[in-house]
Amino acid sequence: MTLFEELDQRLLPGFRRQVVDAGDGPIQTLVAGDGPPVLMLHGDPQTHLCWHKIAPDLTRSHTIVLADLRGRGESHKPGPTDDHSPYSKRAMAAEQVAVMNKLGFSTFAVVGHDRGARVARRMALDHAEAVEKLTVMDIVPAIDFYEQTNARIAQDYYYFFFLTQPRPIAEKLIAGDPRRFMGQILTGLPGAMVPYEPDALELYLQSSSTVETVSALCECFRAGRTRDIEFDTIDRSNQKKIECPTLVMWGANGVVGQCFDMHSIWKSWAPNSRFEPLNCGHFIPEEAAEEAAELLKGFLA
Repeated sequence: MTLFEELDQRLLPGFRRQVVDAGDGPIQTLVAGDGPPVLMLHGDPQTHLCWHKIAPDLTRSHTIVLADLRGRGESHKPGPTDDHSPYSKRAMAAEQVAVMNKLGFSTFAVVGHDRGARVARRMALDHAEAVEKLTVMDIVPAIDFYEQTNARIAQDYYYFFFLTQPRPIAEKLIAGDPRRFMGQILTGLPGAMVPYEPDALELYLQSSSTVETVSALCECFRAGRTRDIEFDTIDRSNQKKIECPTLVMWGANGVVGQCFDMHSIWKSWAPNSRFEPLNCGHFIPEEAAEEAAELLKGFLA
């Protein structure tokens, strides 16, 4: 039994593992519960396991689908391309919609943290017919992030600029000590007080430190700096909005909460938004799981 399988069995009891190929490659999913479907998407450098403190409780009232994003965990990992399109949030969102369709869900709610929240936001813009409710945790859209960056943001979130350097600069430098680099993201962000389950932390470090996953991480950030901003610019110009009810959470002690006007930014994209700052840093699913779960249960009801 692999570490992935062992921890799923122990930390996500009752979830069944199911690999879904939506066309480009296999996506690892876990499904449990009964009721309206909810897709939950993790952030970096993590896997679906980041929801282990929240997802089991939600299965009492909903069918919960946990998925590894492409490039992460046990899902397929496309190689680099000149235009970074395989890791645009548009491509990643379309893939997750196809996964949900393969599982039998044409409409659903989506919850995302960090990178998963960027995919979930793009999904709500591109696939409004599928997304009934949207929850985003501790992000602002790519265009707003890069437009409003200042010296503090660049210092605290340095990897938003380091990882976007031309291939293979970041890949080769990370290769010197990938576990230390990933560990710094997981534990070294301002305001971080993450009570990780030790084996879950070890899985995050192992799974994010492979050559393929490091390449995917870099490509995803490069896509964020290029393709994602292109799509955001077009949507902003066309005044395209997120139509569904949207729950915006953030860690009040983290970089996003302290450096961005969350109400103003998100109201401009999602007029039907509700705002919930939490007393934590960036990693909401593991830092503030109980409070986040209660907010999700109320919002998704």
